Amino acid sequence: MVMDIEQIRKTLPHRYPFLLVDRILELENGVRALGLKNVTANEAHFQGHFPGHAVMPGVLVVESMAQVGGILLLTIADDPSRQPYFVGMDRVRFRRLVVPGDQLFTEATFLKRKGDLGKVELVGRVDGEVVAEGTFSFVLTSEPMDPVAQRTSD
Repeated sequence: MVMDIEQIRKTLPHRYPFLLVDRILELENGVRALGLKNVTANEAHFQGHFPGHAVMPGVLVVESMAQVGGILLLTIADDPSRQPYFVGMDRVRFRRLVVPGDQLFTEATFLKRKGDLGKVELVGRVDGEVVAEGTFSFVLTSEPMDPVAQRTSD
C-alpha cells in the first residue's frame, strides 16, 4: 500500500510545520513501512540551524522517523480513532548529517505490542547510508494526552 500526503493527513494529527513525512512508499500492515521526507532548504528551521551550514536538527530527523513508525502502528490499532503518542527511544544513534536536498527514507519494522504499548525499530537512510536508527516506543490512545495532568500526577 502507498499513501500520499492527503492520506497521511487523514491518518496523523500533525500539520505544517510539524508534518515530517511526505509519502509512504510501502506499507505492509503490522509488519513494516517505508516513508519518505523530502528535505528542502525553505524549511524554517534551516534559517537558524545553522546559518551558512544548513543541517536538519536531529530532533526533527527523529520526529520524521517516529511519524512513519506511528503510521505503521496504526495498522494494528483495534480502533481507527486511536492515535500513537511517541513515548520513548532506545539505542538511538545518529550516523550522518541530513541537509537540504536530501531524501530521508525511513524503514519502520514492527517489533511488538503489549496492550496499548507498541515498539518499532526505525532506520533512516539518505542515499542508502544510515543517518539515524533506534527502537521507538508508542502508546496507542483514543484520549488526547494532557501534559499538565501528566506532570501533576507524578
